[in-house]
Amino acid sequence: MALRTAVTDALSSNRAAEFPAGDRERLTALIDELVEDRGFWSTQARSLAVFVSPEGLRSFRLMNRLHTHASLGDRFDTGPLIRATTFAHSGFVLALTKGSVQLLALESDASCHEVELTGLPEDLGLELQTADNEGRMDRQRADGNQRPKAQRRDYCSRAQDAVLQQINGSNHPLVLAASSDLEPAYREINTYRRLVEEGITANPASLGLDQLARRGREVLDRNYAAQLADWRERFGSLRAHGRASAKLREIARAATAGQVDVLLFDLTAEREGTIDEYGNVTPSDEPTAHTYGLADEVAARVLRSGGTVKAVRGADLPDGAKIAATFRSAV
Repeated sequence: MALRTAVTDALSSNRAAEFPAGDRERLTALIDELVEDRGFWSTQARSLAVFVSPEGLRSFRLMNRLHTHASLGDRFDTGPLIRATTFAHSGFVLALTKGSVQLLALESDASCHEVELTGLPEDLGLELQTADNEGRMDRQRADGNQRPKAQRRDYCSRAQDAVLQQINGSNHPLVLAASSDLEPAYREINTYRRLVEEGITANPASLGLDQLARRGREVLDRNYAAQLADWRERFGSLRAHGRASAKLREIARAATAGQVDVLLFDLTAEREGTIDEYGNVTPSDEPTAHTYGLADEVAARVLRSGGTVKAVRGADLPDGAKIAATFRSAV
């Protein structure tokens, strides 16, 4: 119903009058085909992104909740997708204690599930077993804090091998929840580049999976906020040397020239207009079939040149700006 409403509103707008009647009929026919596709609708998601032209249709299910948005023009409006992928709300939590290794996947739709780990020996915990023979035998299993560091590193290495079998190649962050004696040992042997510096301080043996998931998401939120804070600090330093700007016209020209390294823009930015092949901006008071979101167009140009784009809240941008960027060289 929401899809039909969005299409009806778009095709009845002033923009639609500028399109040939045959193109509008073709768009309607393609949408009708999607609506009638029972197989497509049998898989649920939180949002749907549909890109349709007279030549064809592509649709994407998204776990993020997006505001309803319909755009009709001479190009696709990719802004909502950029907004949906800036912070994926996905990651992993590794709960590590003596004799227990659990990996929890945090999904972008707020759900979570435990990931099965294979290759771990059933007697893995024996490597850290406290000796009960008063130290007369098996001295490598010394009691308490006297356990050799090498023993703990070996235990963590075995755990990491099993974890990497499941997540290696992933770009999602990993949050560590480990007992106090294993936490430094795991960080010492870690080779996964997205291990988050902050961990869950409570012993995971005292937490259920739901509690681990909640605390893991809190760590991810703080980690993301810290990344933005670091970027704002770097932005200030680079701007003093002509390598950053919060002015749309300067950023548009730099994006067109492939000079933008990282671009951040306000999630709510809706200013329309056009940007020519040289990066010159012409704002528009009213949307037409040939105008588009200026921030979205700048973002698309940055992505095409290999830059990084993040759609953020206004408070995350420096100086109350709607858009900000760092450059690869002075411009």
